[in-house]
Amino acid sequence: MRIIMKNKKSRILIPPGNTEHILLHSCCAPCSCSIMETLKKNNIGCTVYFYNPNIDTEKEYELRKEENIKFAKKLGFDFYEGDYQQGSTVWAEYVAGFENEKERGKRCSLCFEMRLYAAAEFAFYNGVKVFTSSLGISRWKNFDEVCRCGIKVASKFSGVEYWINNWRKEGGSNRMVEISKEENFYRQQYCGCIYSKLTHYD
Repeated sequence: MRIIMKNKKSRILIPPGNTEHILLHSCCAPCSCSIMETLKKNNIGCTVYFYNPNIDTEKEYELRKEENIKFAKKLGFDFYEGDYQQGSTVWAEYVAGFENEKERGKRCSLCFEMRLYAAAEFAFYNGVKVFTSSLGISRWKNFDEVCRCGIKVASKFSGVEYWINNWRKEGGSNRMVEISKEENFYRQQYCGCIYSKLTHYD
């Protein structure tokens, strides 16, 4: 029996199928921290999957990864890492031709699809029926587009479902900022790819 913890900074969550364990694709600790905390408070098990081959340098990648590992361990969640080296080459090929797109354009959609496909595949082969992502919590990303991509890739794997949940709402965004300050997370000013660094968020 799942016990729901209630307080002013938590909300009641009911995942698809009332599953007790989900996979969370995480892009970084600042974006995923309030999601992980909310899952923990609702006694929902979580496996954190870090697959972000879009990140432009290995130094930036390692910084984001290590912070994510540290916070996941703090909450008692398992953490797995996708293949960054091979993935970064595939990612560059995947978005080729869309280098000059502004943020929230076709390049971002392709990037979402690639990363979420890997998450759906990981969920499928590890017996996890529900997955979601921290990508949509940022106000710089199109939440509906993230969900569309999540649903699309989930359809490729039998028995896997993308959990559409707006993690920004009910204080999610504010709590994200609070935890980031409490944990002294590095808060990047771009999503990770070299193109977003150059165009920033105009």
